[in-house]
Amino acid sequence: MKNISIINDEIVENYARKLKTCGHPVRLRILSIIKNGKVCVKELGEYIDQPQPIISQHLAVLKENDILGSEADGNRRIYYIEDPFIKQVIPLIKTYHRRRR
Repeated sequence: MKNISIINDEIVENYARKLKTCGHPVRLRILSIIKNGKVCVKELGEYIDQPQPIISQHLAVLKENDILGSEADGNRRIYYIEDPFIKQVIPLIKTYHRRRR
């Protein structure tokens, strides 16, 4: 029998939860924009064809699952990718897509 390294269940569940959270098309768009730096909801709205309340709902889901962090900037909330795993995965999607063309 081969010597196979198996990831423990807790780690598998954690990454599955993160990937599932990011798997919605609007959330992937949000993450692909935020990977370039900190942004507010209004800036996201310039790139995503969704109403601001919808964008805010998706940001809340990403924040609740510890994918995004945020900070206050006057009366705005600035969002950034907080999770190091997701910070590495999002650029890979674009790189992989370019190679597949």
